[in-house]
Amino acid sequence: MPRTGRRPGEAGTRERIAEAARRLFAERGFDRTSVRAVAAEAGVDPALVHHYFGTKQRLFIEAVDFPIDAVRAIETLAVDDAERVGERLVRFALQLWDDPVVLPRLLGVLRSAVTDPQAAALLARLFTRQGPIQLLRALGADQPDLRAELVGTQLVGLAVARHVLRVEPLASADHETIVAAVGPTMQRYLTGDLGRTR
Repeated sequence: MPRTGRRPGEAGTRERIAEAARRLFAERGFDRTSVRAVAAEAGVDPALVHHYFGTKQRLFIEAVDFPIDAVRAIETLAVDDAERVGERLVRFALQLWDDPVVLPRLLGVLRSAVTDPQAAALLARLFTRQGPIQLLRALGADQPDLRAELVGTQLVGLAVARHVLRVEPLASADHETIVAAVGPTMQRYLTGDLGRTR
């Protein structure tokens, strides 16, 4: 009987390619990362990259998929004192970005969003639609779309300054220093008075 199903080692090869892609997208961004370079980094033939992922865009999307339980994160952030949710969100983001599993994915998206429309759409989805908008709905905030975009700009700016540009002293500042400085602004975006909006 011929064997069916996945061949031995297939899952390991696929993950090795994804890991190689993650590293290169984080270092170089989307445009400067080729399928051939990913294959060389993974130690496989370029045809295998196409076999497992199809296109470079598909490889990018799968490689930078964030391992986050968004529902649980929102539940954690939205509980208790609504007046401190801005601080909790900033602290959560900083801790998440320091995770060695998450940081390469984050860098890949940030560096790639400048030149690739799919990466830009993924960045917008991550920083406004996936997390902030759900948090704002859980809080019952007015103007959730505008607030989510404001929260997203704050998070993207902080991530770029801290992890891509490495602007000092922000890049090496401890979490609580940043939480104290950015938390109040985030709080206003989440629940405060936005002033004139028309």
